[in-house]
Amino acid sequence: MGHRNSKSSSSDDSTNGGVSNFKSRPSRRQRIKKKLHLHRHRDRPAGSSRGHSKLSSLEDFTGIALVTLISAELKFKDKWLACVSIGEQTFRTETSDQTSKPTWNSEKKFLLERNGPHIAKVSVFETNRLSKNNLIGYCEVDLFEFLSRDSGSDTKVFDLLDPSSSNVVVGNISLSCSVEDPTETEKSFARRILSIVDYNGDGNLSFSEFSELINAFGNQQAAKKKEELFKAADENRDGVVSMDELATLLAVQQEKEPLINCCPVCGEFLVVSDKLNSMIHMSLCFDEGTGNQVMTGGFLTDKQASYGWMFKLTEWAHVSSYDAGLNSGSSASHIVVFDRRKKRLVEEIIDGKIVLSMRAIYQSKVGLGIMDKGAKELLHSISEKQGKKMNSVESAKDIPAFLKFFKDQINMDEVKYPLDHFKTFNEFFIRELKPGARPIACVGRDDVAVCAADCRLMAFRTAEESLRFWIKGKKFSIRGLLGNIPCSNTFIGGTLVIFRLAPQDYHRFHFPVSGKIEQIVDIPGCLYTVNPIAVNSKYCNVFTENKRAVSIISTADFGKVAFVAIGATMVGSITFTKKKGDYVQKGDEFGYFSFGGSTVICVFEKDSIALDEDLLAYSARSIETLVSVGMQLGVSIKKRAELTLPDIKNCVLGA
Repeated sequence: MGHRNSKSSSSDDSTNGGVSNFKSRPSRRQRIKKKLHLHRHRDRPAGSSRGHSKLSSLEDFTGIALVTLISAELKFKDKWLACVSIGEQTFRTETSDQTSKPTWNSEKKFLLERNGPHIAKVSVFETNRLSKNNLIGYCEVDLFEFLSRDSGSDTKVFDLLDPSSSNVVVGNISLSCSVEDPTETEKSFARRILSIVDYNGDGNLSFSEFSELINAFGNQQAAKKKEELFKAADENRDGVVSMDELATLLAVQQEKEPLINCCPVCGEFLVVSDKLNSMIHMSLCFDEGTGNQVMTGGFLTDKQASYGWMFKLTEWAHVSSYDAGLNSGSSASHIVVFDRRKKRLVEEIIDGKIVLSMRAIYQSKVGLGIMDKGAKELLHSISEKQGKKMNSVESAKDIPAFLKFFKDQINMDEVKYPLDHFKTFNEFFIRELKPGARPIACVGRDDVAVCAADCRLMAFRTAEESLRFWIKGKKFSIRGLLGNIPCSNTFIGGTLVIFRLAPQDYHRFHFPVSGKIEQIVDIPGCLYTVNPIAVNSKYCNVFTENKRAVSIISTADFGKVAFVAIGATMVGSITFTKKKGDYVQKGDEFGYFSFGGSTVICVFEKDSIALDEDLLAYSARSIETLVSVGMQLGVSIKKRAELTLPDIKNCVLGA
């Protein structure tokens, strides 16, 4: 929904005084309804038995899923809470009594659409800690699969997996999920809207009440034709508009010429191309605060939802901050990124003491002074010593603690070799994955580029965009990044993609495109951290001052592509497994970073690639996207050189 120029109305609209004839063709809600096999259910208490609402088709589906966390069985007694996360929303239950079989019967409605988030993560926490609660088990539920299954019940029991090992079951949880008929959604919304101006409470709107309602919508175009709208809505010509008639009018006008430009509850601007979703959005907004929704919301991730009173106190005192977007780098205590595969926000784990030390160094003038007085050399020395330590046999004993700290972010089932294979920590850090663990998108199509690493990604059409949304270093430029390589001018105005690897990530990097390696040039430099705290700092220039290796890949579909491997604190070594002159396929391994986090930056020639819109959208919000090797990055738009036509005069025709 949104503001719309009256000139864009169809000719059919103009023949009816600008009012849509909503009997002329099936509406989207009617088309969707035909795709559903539904047993309607009303006014059910949470956790009660429901008629199962089965989806017979997922094509273009939009509706509301009602998810209920009923109960769980764990292996020991405690006070428990559960969280459910989907998309950019997380909700939590109340805390149970001391028991091994907690019961919550907590429900929440979610907008569910075919191309939107539909994998819900359910997490169960024990609550006996002061500062934060302990994650005991989790499960991931594909709501589309749940709703499409052949079963007479809408309740199912799921295993709760140990976050340290997905092969270990720590308990189970009982969930219920059903889908609400879109028609019922629209009627519910119309009922709420009608109640705003139904002063006499008779369930109908007179023309004067209807006029006030249209005025409240704030749509000047609709306000000018209230009489036409009233006549169109009053199907039985009884002089009033009933709830069903208002629901029909709103649904059809949302299809053609929206009456409502913004949500009357939260004030959010509604997209004109997403009419039914906008109505569902407003319906959910109206539901908030009515007492019907048992779960508490407003959280970004399950980790935030699980924090105890100590965290709330630090938030109140402004000691901590928890946000996504512009505040997630330099000023926040928590890095929140968007998981592309699961389509939800997740929190990046980082030690609190490290956050404080990085902020002290990279976000202050005092820290800048320290850098100027020998700290750069100190970082080199620390990195060299740490590198030697991580290559020692004694370092292998640190692997279990590392896995425990990142217990739900490292999947050992994907690793090529068992844990006892690694004789040093660095051997584990540069671990290989099993064949097929990272599928490559669009194999055989060299015009489709893929992600080069398991990482947090930022993508920008130009370097100028990156400076506006992400990189705060005053001296960053493409030429500064690439150094004095002969073809650096080729990339001026080009597209920039930043792949940031965190310590818990798979640390081998791969080719995003197919082509020939023309050159690999080492550029000496510092070893600043590549954490957003430093990248978002105006006091240092991480990418143009750090040690790095610049490779140029010549391709048929993208022209030249610059691949920059950047060292960081604790990463003194960048190792390549390919060499100059090699012809490579996208997805092939290119090399690896030794211990620590690091970054790869790819620069494409101007107007050579159309990056995927979701990556650009989150980057424009200053939110990193969590991606894996081989995921689609973008498609070539570079115009191929026209084929040289033969000179007809010199052609010799055969006999």
